[in-house]
Amino acid sequence: MEGKNDNEFKKNQPNESERIDNTIATESSTETTEFRNSEENIQAVDAAFTVKEPDLVNNQESDEKTESEVTKEEVLPTEMDQARTTSKFEKKTSKKRNIKGFASTLVAGVIGSVLTLAVIPHTDYIESFYLNADNQVISSSQQTGKSTVKEVTAQPTAVTTTSSIADTVEKVSKTIVGIINYQQSQNNNFNGQSNSSQSVESGSGSGVIFQKSGEVAYIVTNNHVVEGAAKLEVSLFGGEKATAEVVGTDALTDIAVLKIDAKYITTTADFGDSSVLRPGDPVYAIGNPLGIDLSRTVTQGIVSATNRSIAITSSAGNWDTNVIQTDAAINPGNSGGALINPQGQVIGINSLKISESGVEGLGFAIPSNDLIPIVNELIKSGKIERPYLGVGLADFDRISQTYLQNLPNNTTKGVMLTSIDPNSAAASAGLQVEDFVVSMNGTQIANSSELRKYLYTKVSDGDEIKFGVYREGKLITVNVKLAK
Repeated sequence: MEGKNDNEFKKNQPNESERIDNTIATESSTETTEFRNSEENIQAVDAAFTVKEPDLVNNQESDEKTESEVTKEEVLPTEMDQARTTSKFEKKTSKKRNIKGFASTLVAGVIGSVLTLAVIPHTDYIESFYLNADNQVISSSQQTGKSTVKEVTAQPTAVTTTSSIADTVEKVSKTIVGIINYQQSQNNNFNGQSNSSQSVESGSGSGVIFQKSGEVAYIVTNNHVVEGAAKLEVSLFGGEKATAEVVGTDALTDIAVLKIDAKYITTTADFGDSSVLRPGDPVYAIGNPLGIDLSRTVTQGIVSATNRSIAITSSAGNWDTNVIQTDAAINPGNSGGALINPQGQVIGINSLKISESGVEGLGFAIPSNDLIPIVNELIKSGKIERPYLGVGLADFDRISQTYLQNLPNNTTKGVMLTSIDPNSAAASAGLQVEDFVVSMNGTQIANSSELRKYLYTKVSDGDEIKFGVYREGKLITVNVKLAK
């Protein structure tokens, strides 16, 4: 290959001024094109265009511009041409200075990079950088999660005792049980003789689980629900059945306490204060009307009256029971069930109703404040310890006129003694059959219920009672000291 001398090499290359001019011309042409494009795009905001970076070939081509391209450069506006001339002059005069500045900047950059690479490994900058990056990722993820639209689904109703009686009833219903009373039935042969016996269902009622202690759970119900039972079967909320054992009963107040195995029990009921009840307060009765098939039926009503006195006849005798009157439906099978307030507290045990023709909405419950002492005593001792007088009683309106002939004409109330226990305090004091009692310690006694009420609530074992008694038409006083 023939070598070219320096003059020939320089001859074929554009001189320095031509390169600068061509470069400036290219930049000016580009600016003009962008200016025109921006004017065209004002009316079309969403028009899109792409500006490509010039490659190496284009750079070489731009260094060897044709005369026609030079002609285009000369057509530029006067202001742009002046700017081009000024730029050309500045570049000529500062070329050497720029080269030196560039070299200095390059050297400083290299030195700085070397120092950075040498120092950074000995600091915690990288660890902090990645920690911050992780935090940014977590923060971004959390923000994205907050804005994520979730599928809309039905939510469970909030469990509150103040806004929904359904929630309250659902909770208390788990403490309501069904009680089936099985009694012995005798089977007779053809000769009328008894040859076998079996347990048959005699009746059913309701009960309330009010306490769980260790392996035993306690249930309160009415005495008449369990009276005479050979076997008691309890039906629980979850469908389980358990055999119940009688802890204690009190026929006079119609209260009974049972116990069962606590393994099935998860919830117990709370008693409320019945003394704060007022007529008009809302109440709800929960029980098993007409048997287990309608278990945990809920009826709604109000307190119709408080401190009602209802005369009842039990196996322990006549008694005036203090009750809450309500118009919430109470039917056979509801006996022993709960009467609750809106807070879910048991404020009464449903006990009886008046079921005469034409009578509606007359139900009665034993107040919680009256039954709590009875329940505690039954758990403690299995029975209620009361003063024992040892007499049989008959009310004035049930006595034959034969026994009333010796009484003053103005006597219309009182109790006649029909029997005397020879080992009782009454026998020791000298009370006799057919004595007619009209007062106790100066308090008028109208019937047998009032006599029992005074005996069980006003005096205790060891006290002395002054009985006002008519005997053979004469009013006498008999002092009876109650046994301890």
